[in-house]
Amino acid sequence: MSVKQEKRIRRHKKIRKSIFGTKDRPRLCVFRSNQHIYAQLIVDSEKPKVLMSVSDVNIKPKKGEKKSDVAKEIGKLIAKKAIEAKIESVVFDRAGIIFHGRIKALAEGAREGGLKF
Repeated sequence: MSVKQEKRIRRHKKIRKSIFGTKDRPRLCVFRSNQHIYAQLIVDSEKPKVLMSVSDVNIKPKKGEKKSDVAKEIGKLIAKKAIEAKIESVVFDRAGIIFHGRIKALAEGAREGGLKF
């Protein structure tokens, strides 16, 4: 594993000590790879459970569309699913990744979709 990945994992573990998803306010966990972005709503209890997940794996970007635009659409999509499941507020978990670029775009999309963090 590279030094960069080790640092991200260390930051993620540090953040996870204070972030906890409940049934009323689940954790919105975001993972970003070089090509794709994934978002999950997770309830951390005795047995952690993933309520719903969305990714851009099956979404074909339009010609000239940026990855951050796709991330914003993923944020809106997870917000729409959460609102349908009567979840209005979440705890945002950026997984040790710096809050800019695609992570920020996903968060803005989720806020536009109606989620509160």
